[in-house]
Amino acid sequence: MKTVEIRSDITVVGGGLAGICAAIAAARQGRTVVLAQNRPVLGGNSSSEIRVPVAGANGMFHNRFARETGIIGELLVENQYRNQPGNPVLWDALLLEWVRAESNIKLLLNTDVRTFKTRVTGDGIEIVSAIGWTLGSEIEARLTSNFFIDCTGDGFVGAATGAQFRVGREARAETGEAWAQEKADKKSLGSTMFLYTKDAGRSIPFVPPSFAIDITKTTIPLHRIEFANDSGAKYWWIEYGGHIDTIHDNEAIRDELLGIVYGVWDYIKNSGKYDADTLTLEWISAIPGKRESRRLVGDYVLTQTDVVNQRSFPDAVTFGGWSVDLHHPDGVYATDVPDRHMFADGVFDIPLRCLYSANVANLLFAGRNVSTTHAGNGAIRVMGTCAAMGEAAGTTAALCVEKSVHPRLIVRDSIGLLQQRLLKADATIIGVRNEDADDKAQRAEVSASSHLDFIETMGISRPEPLLQDLGIVLPVDPILGPLELLVDVTQDTELVAEIWGTSAPQNYVPDRLIQTHAARLEKGENQWCGLPLDWNPNTPCNAVLVVRRNPEINLHMTADPVFGIQLSERKTDLLPKWYAKNCEKNSPPGVIEWSIRERNRQLPRLRTLFATEAYKPEKVVNGHARPFGGPNLWQSSRPARDQWLNLAWPEQVEIAEVWITFNDDVNERLYNLHRYETPFRTIPEIVRDYRIQVLERGEWHTLIAVSGNRQRRRKHRFPKPVLSSSVRIVIDETNGSEFAQIVEVRVY
Repeated sequence: MKTVEIRSDITVVGGGLAGICAAIAAARQGRTVVLAQNRPVLGGNSSSEIRVPVAGANGMFHNRFARETGIIGELLVENQYRNQPGNPVLWDALLLEWVRAESNIKLLLNTDVRTFKTRVTGDGIEIVSAIGWTLGSEIEARLTSNFFIDCTGDGFVGAATGAQFRVGREARAETGEAWAQEKADKKSLGSTMFLYTKDAGRSIPFVPPSFAIDITKTTIPLHRIEFANDSGAKYWWIEYGGHIDTIHDNEAIRDELLGIVYGVWDYIKNSGKYDADTLTLEWISAIPGKRESRRLVGDYVLTQTDVVNQRSFPDAVTFGGWSVDLHHPDGVYATDVPDRHMFADGVFDIPLRCLYSANVANLLFAGRNVSTTHAGNGAIRVMGTCAAMGEAAGTTAALCVEKSVHPRLIVRDSIGLLQQRLLKADATIIGVRNEDADDKAQRAEVSASSHLDFIETMGISRPEPLLQDLGIVLPVDPILGPLELLVDVTQDTELVAEIWGTSAPQNYVPDRLIQTHAARLEKGENQWCGLPLDWNPNTPCNAVLVVRRNPEINLHMTADPVFGIQLSERKTDLLPKWYAKNCEKNSPPGVIEWSIRERNRQLPRLRTLFATEAYKPEKVVNGHARPFGGPNLWQSSRPARDQWLNLAWPEQVEIAEVWITFNDDVNERLYNLHRYETPFRTIPEIVRDYRIQVLERGEWHTLIAVSGNRQRRRKHRFPKPVLSSSVRIVIDETNGSEFAQIVEVRVY
């Protein structure tokens, strides 16, 4: 056996997405980091060992413009380019590459951190060091750090060091939550194991092992097997163990799940009810994917009420958007519905006080083990959100090291500084603006070759009967004026349209009626139907133009996306059965009622008769790097090629770095694995080829030229600082969009 001593600023325990993003974030802030993972691969539940797709704030495409940015955003965009079909092994490789790229990270795979040395101070318990054992290498590592981040999922670091934690479901009398229990108990969400299948092209028999469960003799819902060739996350419902201890009974849970998986496959292969003769079982999860176990207690406990009401927090450091998604603790053996959902109208804040321990002074945490109630945990446990919390926790730990304070004092004294550092790293905090005093772009006058003012959707259109209400999200900046829709009319009729406001700048579903308009139409084809809209709110915002159902009208539709404009269709009478059963019994929530799933990148043929300011060049310095009360980006007129964006100062300034944030369409769903395959490798709106020029002696000089870009955020350092009164970004080509688009520019 070999013993080593490793000293670092921060130790992160757990190499799932939360731990990866925590370690990378801290390392990029200049801190030395140990990342210890007890498995041979990184990724946790998303790894090739378990293969749960990364879901997040977009809520399976229910929320609009809600995909995470920051480190997890980088990973998803790059994975889309390298690994469009969603190969789990290639996802593993990408995660390993991203971690290895950070020279400040010491990665310890196959390393189980199980014992800790602590001390008691005036601030409470402090962790001094930890002992990790590396299997195979027989190395014992003593890890000494200023701060520790628990990303184990099970909250093991916290439990082992005396941190307060919760297990199970709270009583309603304690939390006041709609879905809390009458009496508290220790039940939780269960664990799941997946299977992958493959068509072998010839007859493949299957003899089940003796431990396979005969599912025809159980309450397992056979109707959930929809197709014989389903794989992976299609089997999310193979769940067990919430009624027992998901930590200490983990081996028993695994054994039962293994029997269920083989029993399901036996039923598919041998019941005679499926066309499965040539299918073979290719892969089964090695270990259960857990949904819930311990929840460490912080200075604040996030609740279901906070999520659904979208409560705003002054110490917000990231965001979520998944529904409050609670599964029956009996899993596949439940005779009641297996899961139920409660949705907010959009994304919600997650405060820093949920990411550090209430009683272990130098312990932070991220992932599903953060400070929430059982019901609140149902909305934050998905991995995109866990990763975003990891970046927030890692950045916080780095600032704690810098200031030699515990995280509680960051909330009290430095939350603004922390939020600005997160924004600078391209993480998202809802509604918080860039106020970086060192960013010279904030003081520049911004101009461009053009900007989109009169909006017209173009392209080949197809008439569709108006069989359900449609909602068209439009930016209102500063007004929403008259526009026209292209229609065919089968007989004389009336088109009714309404302007609706939304309940918050990050929401995109109708909330309050502003105006109603009715337009008389005569029978005929290819008519432009005029709507005399007239809304002038106090501040820029989004509106939803609701076009009411009328089967006598065919609305022309086109696949010509314009960022910031979005189409949804009302699904009140067409909701999937499981939503109707599992959501609240009253009317369905707005994000389900107004669905964008089948309408992504589709718009009606429309043209505005008023000029909008929503896409003006100065939007790149308005402080918002994603949609919030408007699209918040510069968008040129067509075509994109040879468009330019210019930043000018009244006097020469020293320019050393130019940071550009391109539009990676945070509305687009990107999955790391196979559940849904986005049809393009690179987001079309991202600028592919561009040049950065500076003005010297009245002439433009190109200092940086880039071709083949596919990432959202690019940082460019000049070979040496230059003095100039103007810097210009020239767009040579996009990855497919007809518009040049830039979200943010920073100059240092």
